[in-house]
Amino acid sequence: MSEIPSDWNAVIGQHNIMLSKEYFETLETSSPENMDCFYVGFFSADELIGGALFQYLNFIEHKTFQKDEVFCDVKNFVAKKFSKNVMILGNNMLTGQNGFYFDASKITIGQVIPLLDEAVQDMQRQEGKTSLIIYKDYQASFVKYFQGKDHQSFYRFSVQPNMMLRLKENWLTFEDYLNAFSTKYRTRAKTAKKKIVGIEKSEMNLDQIKNHQKEMNLLYQNVAENAPFNTFFLTENHFESMKESLKENFKVFGYYLNAKLIGFYTLILNGKDIDTYFLGYDKGLQKEKQIYLNMLLDMVEFGIDKKFNRIIFGRTALEIKSTIGAQPVEIFGLIKHNNSLINLFMEKIFTSLNPVVEWTQRKPFK
Repeated sequence: MSEIPSDWNAVIGQHNIMLSKEYFETLETSSPENMDCFYVGFFSADELIGGALFQYLNFIEHKTFQKDEVFCDVKNFVAKKFSKNVMILGNNMLTGQNGFYFDASKITIGQVIPLLDEAVQDMQRQEGKTSLIIYKDYQASFVKYFQGKDHQSFYRFSVQPNMMLRLKENWLTFEDYLNAFSTKYRTRAKTAKKKIVGIEKSEMNLDQIKNHQKEMNLLYQNVAENAPFNTFFLTENHFESMKESLKENFKVFGYYLNAKLIGFYTLILNGKDIDTYFLGYDKGLQKEKQIYLNMLLDMVEFGIDKKFNRIIFGRTALEIKSTIGAQPVEIFGLIKHNNSLINLFMEKIFTSLNPVVEWTQRKPFK
């Protein structure tokens, strides 16, 4: 962090908070235990014209597949043999293209791609050769830039889509948004709102986050450990660190029952976009109180009240997110194994470790 140029935010960080010095401070102080982060600057003569984030993930001591089943033990064994570590051009903690930014007035996209490739090779030489190299999360319109001979050894993959909700200008209030629903989905949302009566909701400040750090971590683990696939776990101080660094651009909302924290969600405010971040809840109350659905609705209400343009919900729980109006946007990545023999079978290996998730897209609007 101390080596980042003083004009980094003016050139890069102001365009994407996930590439800002403040966000990098959080990565420096509270990134997952199996993750190392590196920041790369690109210069024309002495002028900074772009920057990128690289993440190294080590899987030697990390259980990627979480369920306590023999099948998951086998998958963990195969995954460790297949990939001891991985280098990602991008951010594995968020969905979307948060890996780099370049000043378009100083460089063309055609010039950017070879520079990124050069940075990838430099990182492999300087910081260590990894089993896997991944270019992460590009929308379809961007993939064409990676179709030349320099990327023929990479397997292009697409896993679950990124769920996004564009907030319409005529949704001046949350009621306007609900009134855009068909009767079925409007009734469903209102029923969920009734079920959470008795639970108090409020924004948490830095002191409250510090005081509830242990409970938040347990609630987060409830959700994270239920996922079939995890490449990292957050450190206990992560939310505190995010709030200290990003201040009002990082929001934490707590849900309390009888003064006890039973759930929370977090948001990153990124220009006119909201990126939903990590959350947690009491599994015993989730079904009865429909906590998760209420959280999604509360995120939308916050976005409408604060006049944001778009909410980026990420690539999990696709069907329930579609019930509140989020739509899937397909995103792609490139992956290559540094063992050329294994790389020949990349498509088969990747698809066996990442099976397609079947889901039904709901369309709640009239």
